[in-house]
Amino acid sequence: MSQQSQQKTKRKVGRPRLPKGHAKGQIVPVRFSADDLKRITAVARANNQTVSEWIRSTLSSALG
Repeated sequence: MSQQSQQKTKRKVGRPRLPKGHAKGQIVPVRFSADDLKRITAVARANNQTVSEWIRSTLSSALG
């Protein structure tokens, strides 16, 4: 097999990158203490939300 045909068959794992400006949002790194993260996770589960969904909804409510 030639080198050119090997390059065509190699594919990266995962979905292709989205075009610029089409991402869902920006990632903001935040640190939580272990206790806070446990509490956040418990409340998120109780509300049938992911941790990210709960954080976004809570911040949105706080911001009005």
